[in-house]
Amino acid sequence: MNPLNIPDLSLFHHSTPIQIRFNDVDVLGHVNNTVYFCFYDTGKAHYMQAVEGRTIDWQHVDAVIANIDCAFMAPILFQEKIEVLTTCSAIHDKSFRLLQIIREADTKQIKSMCESVMVHFDPASGRPTPIDPGWREAVEKFEGRVIPSEKK
Repeated sequence: MNPLNIPDLSLFHHSTPIQIRFNDVDVLGHVNNTVYFCFYDTGKAHYMQAVEGRTIDWQHVDAVIANIDCAFMAPILFQEKIEVLTTCSAIHDKSFRLLQIIREADTKQIKSMCESVMVHFDPASGRPTPIDPGWREAVEKFEGRVIPSEKK
């Protein structure tokens, strides 16, 4: 991921406010880099709930992270009000890509960008499975656009 290639922010229709905790901050007063991934996971969960229009049933989660690529662009400080923006950038036969941005909510300064490849799978067999066409339809309805099947 090229951190200088900022995506069109009008493509992001989901925002999750994030509360920074005391233990998220290191001795320099910055949020520790490892914590960003927790913020992104929170954004993913809220995005999935918004797309599906229901609370996630954690006993039947059928997508796992296969790859995650994160670019750190500016430190997050404890007193900052941050949010995670999330959009689906591609849906393939058995996987989909989520693009996420952490930014300061008031100034809109981008702190980090992340791209995750999520693989749809069967928990019983541990094997990838095709994505339900109904899920694709739900994502496209939520996003208000056709989601490409190839990364652009």
